[in-house]
Amino acid sequence: MRKPEAASAMLPGMRGRPRIAIVGAGNFATALALSLRDAEFEIEGVISRSGAKSLKEARRLARKVGARACNGPPPKLRADLIWFCVPDAEIACAARSMAAKTEWRDESEADPKLRIALHSSGALTSDELRALREQGVAVASVHPLMTFVRGSRPSLAGVSFAIEGDAAALHVARRVVKDLGGIAHSIRKEDKAAYHAWGTFASPLFTALLATTEQVAAIAGVDRKAARRRMLPILRQTLANYAEFGAGRGFSGPIARGDVETVQRHLHVLRQKPLASEVYVALARAAVQYLPAKKIAALKQILAAPEK
Repeated sequence: MRKPEAASAMLPGMRGRPRIAIVGAGNFATALALSLRDAEFEIEGVISRSGAKSLKEARRLARKVGARACNGPPPKLRADLIWFCVPDAEIACAARSMAAKTEWRDESEADPKLRIALHSSGALTSDELRALREQGVAVASVHPLMTFVRGSRPSLAGVSFAIEGDAAALHVARRVVKDLGGIAHSIRKEDKAAYHAWGTFASPLFTALLATTEQVAAIAGVDRKAARRRMLPILRQTLANYAEFGAGRGFSGPIARGDVETVQRHLHVLRQKPLASEVYVALARAAVQYLPAKKIAALKQILAAPEK
């Protein structure tokens, strides 16, 4: 990864790259903190919720990135940028708590530096940080289109980040994303819910589809572990086809061929797994609507009234 230019200021009043504090110590906070460390950003602190478990996680992450762990908002903070990495429902509350309990101004400085606050919700806008905005902090939402699970640390290089918010915060956010190897894309506030639904289709619901395929494999006498192992080659090739050719040219199988009889056989056997049958019908209808298929009228007919 290209290292940031340490001497370049991101904004007037901000000398060099921002010193960062991270609120939260979960999966995304961990991946972000480690990526920031690798890009040679200084991380001042990892701020946890009150509670022994949260503080333990914050201390573990703080040790990895050379920071201090804080149990709740600290009374004083030297950081230039606070990045909220907490669940959506907690962002506004965390921002209000930070605004009420933390002094963010260094009185020894004649010209205090600009302060920036970011959160990484895909569905919520920068307005969740209004409590800090009201104190003169520039705020933005900065969401990576990536999945983060325990035990995995995905690279942020090449990852798209959807950003919106105050101009000063966006300027800094773009530079930080670039230094992480990511790609920043502007998004309108009114588009965030649809954007997040798109991301949910791309990963969590895709995982739900894979879990459903394991249920169908069980009908064929294949256990879950074996199904996962045996599916990986076709899954990888499907993604490779999609990446190279797009959805239309990467589409294959009985619906693409218009093999109505085979689809009927599928519907018949899936009666053993009613929920899997519903998923099959919904996806098959989407395939007929959005992808190249033969014998569309016949397929629509059997999908409109699947076997019960």
